[in-house]
Amino acid sequence: MKAKVTPIKKEFDSVKTFRAIKEKISKDISTMTLPQIKEYLQNQKKNQSADI
Repeated sequence: MKAKVTPIKKEFDSVKTFRAIKEKISKDISTMTLPQIKEYLQNQKKNQSADI
C-alpha cells in the first residue's frame, strides 16, 4: 500500500509569478511598434541592472 504524499506548501509560486510578469509585459507592449519595443526592452535591462 502506498503512503499518501502531502503536497508541500510553497512560499514562492514560480508559475503564478512568471505568468503575471508575462501578462504585464504583454500589456505594456501591445500597442507599441517594433522600435518602441526594442527601446522598452533596453530600458528594462537598464532598470534591472540598477536594481542588482
